Amino acid sequence: MEHYGIWSLLPPLIAIFLAMKTRQVFISLFLGIWIGWVVINGWNFFDGTLASIEALVNVFKEPGNTRTIMFSSLVGALIAYIQRSGGVDGFIRYINKFLKYVEKRHAGNSRRTVQLLAWATGVAIFVESSINVLTVGSIFRPIFDRLKIPREKLAYIADSISAPTCILIPLNAWGAYIMGLLLAQGLTDPFRIMLEAYPLNFYPFLAMGAVLIVIIFQKDIGPMKKAEKRAREEGKVLADDATPMMSDEIVSLERKQGVLPKARNMLVPIATMVFMMPVGLIYSGWGQLETRSDIPFTTLLFEAIGKGSGSKAVLWAVLTALLVAAILYRTQKIFKLQELIDLLFKGVGGLIPLALLMMLAFAIGSLCRELGTGMYVAEIAKAWLSPHLVPFIIFVVSCFIAFSTGTSWGTFAIMMAVAIPMAQAMDVSIPLTVAAVLGGGVFGDHCSPISDTTIISSMASASDHIDHVKTQLPYALIAGAIAAFFYLVIGFIE
Repeated sequence: MEHYGIWSLLPPLIAIFLAMKTRQVFISLFLGIWIGWVVINGWNFFDGTLASIEALVNVFKEPGNTRTIMFSSLVGALIAYIQRSGGVDGFIRYINKFLKYVEKRHAGNSRRTVQLLAWATGVAIFVESSINVLTVGSIFRPIFDRLKIPREKLAYIADSISAPTCILIPLNAWGAYIMGLLLAQGLTDPFRIMLEAYPLNFYPFLAMGAVLIVIIFQKDIGPMKKAEKRAREEGKVLADDATPMMSDEIVSLERKQGVLPKARNMLVPIATMVFMMPVGLIYSGWGQLETRSDIPFTTLLFEAIGKGSGSKAVLWAVLTALLVAAILYRTQKIFKLQELIDLLFKGVGGLIPLALLMMLAFAIGSLCRELGTGMYVAEIAKAWLSPHLVPFIIFVVSCFIAFSTGTSWGTFAIMMAVAIPMAQAMDVSIPLTVAAVLGGGVFGDHCSPISDTTIISSMASASDHIDHVKTQLPYALIAGAIAAFFYLVIGFIE
């Protein structure tokens, strides 16, 4: 049987409906998995329940899945090390010194310069979206207040460069997660597909570009224009009825008492991880090459990267970064060995929900392949849907799900399981389809009022949350509409 007919639609539809209705992505994904295995087992609820549990266990039979989950959890330990060692505080102090220098040299143009620096700082911190937002908010909030730039503008800048930066520079948990989802769909070269998809991932580019246009040309629209006018004319960085969300409540780990803040305690481990990722790809892919004297060495390197194992590379990279960080902090006598071990477990524990989400995502992807969901959707769609419209439809649906649920990763898990098999059956470009899913997911992460990144942006900038959502939504909608148009056009060109 190629598919289970209309029953093959039940798992993703139930997951989508419940996720939007309850905002509980974990429960929604599990119930989708459960009903799918009940269908496969002939509507035997007992056997379906046992099969669902076994399916979650079987996720770890795939080495790539296990390595990806391990990497994502260990990133939590690296973040804990960086925060507790004073690395984040040191980086903030370094940026503050630079900002004071800039203000002295460019006092007349300081509003635009400071906003550009906030944008650039966010782009530089691509290891994790929450750290990205928290750092930008912590550094620039006092400076924005002094220059009478509205808090809504800071929240907008921080939010618009967090998820888009992390998705466009995938040397982090985002990249590992996406490669894992592609592997779960039976794609044997996920790193190459991901690289080919990024130029087609229009929304993040448009969202980040929109911020630059607003900053450089000082042109605001809608509620943001009113906020700018209020700040300039009345000197109020917040509206009179605003209820700011203070960032102090979300700083989970403070610098260890008595430790001097040093930027290198953040930069060295992150640089190590970034450097080791391509090294790991080259090493894991080199054995699969046919080395010949007539092939240039640089060509061999790029071929090795394309054939390398993404899950191996990211796992080796984060383990190397943790080792370098531990040695760095021990030589400075910041932590004792037991403190390093305790902090490692604390950081890993903080990302257990992420590991659970990835396990569920891999499980529902495998289930949808077993049910033939994509094949069935493609058969139906062929009757009324042109393959040229597939990227546009996938992007719009992904936007809707992500905005309604407030989670990009949950959207990736649900939509990849449907979109990739559908694209394969209808002979639509896989990288283009993947890009449409990623762009739609980032849209929701960027502007949904229930997205964790949107909420943290309000907190980090001490802005009123509803004011933040209202002021940035027009920019996000414009970027989303342009991206949708691009997918519509490119779908007919392909």
